[in-house]
Amino acid sequence: MPSRRPKRRAQPYVPLDVDRLMLGAARIERRRAGEWHVQPMSSGNAVKDYTCPGCGGTVAQGTAHVVVWPADSIFGDRAVEQRRHWHSGCWRAS
Repeated sequence: MPSRRPKRRAQPYVPLDVDRLMLGAARIERRRAGEWHVQPMSSGNAVKDYTCPGCGGTVAQGTAHVVVWPADSIFGDRAVEQRRHWHSGCWRAS
């Protein structure tokens, strides 16, 4: 007797985003100064140079790092203005 289960259609191939798996998703961290959104930035997505507020050095283009902003400013221009790009080590040491 033939099976009555419907045949599964082949799904299109979607490559695995290894950078996202390795770095993780955005999270909230608690520090002495309050709560912060912390978003990992992969080296492939780092397309500009930034100044790290932790050490004052340059976070060079193509360097994996974290983007940090206060947890109380989720939307709007204020949140964009408050984002800072940190070296991952500088953020961990802060």
